[in-house]
Amino acid sequence: MTSSPMDMVSEPRRQVGALPFRRTPEGGFLIFLITSRESRRWVIPKGWPMKGRKPYEAAAREAYEEAGLVGHIGKRPLGFYLYDKRLKSRDSVLCQVKVFPLEVRKQLKAWPEKDQREGYWFSPSDAAEAVAEAGLSGIIRAACKKDPSIAG
Repeated sequence: MTSSPMDMVSEPRRQVGALPFRRTPEGGFLIFLITSRESRRWVIPKGWPMKGRKPYEAAAREAYEEAGLVGHIGKRPLGFYLYDKRLKSRDSVLCQVKVFPLEVRKQLKAWPEKDQREGYWFSPSDAAEAVAEAGLSGIIRAACKKDPSIAG
């Protein structure tokens, strides 16, 4: 049996992510990014959908597990972006991440992946520059222009 190039094209795997933010006293925003475990790139908390949870609930759970962040998650996504996820097998798979706004109310002192990642509060423009994915950068820039309420 032969395979054509079209056989190789598959739908992106779906993921959910949270864009953690907090308001500053001056009326602006800060965006929280974390490092990925493998490549140490700056990313948002994200992961696979979870059985029994709505996509925005799964995104909020990822923010807790990966960054110790708790807050108000928006039910409407800010947008989507694509990226190549490297698997343990060294293969990569194209993923489409649905991004939900998370207004951070609390940053915990301990959480599941505390020792596996670093996190940092960035200005929106610095956060947009720090991430490698152009689609995520665009979501960050657009979300911070849209206010009054990122969390919708």
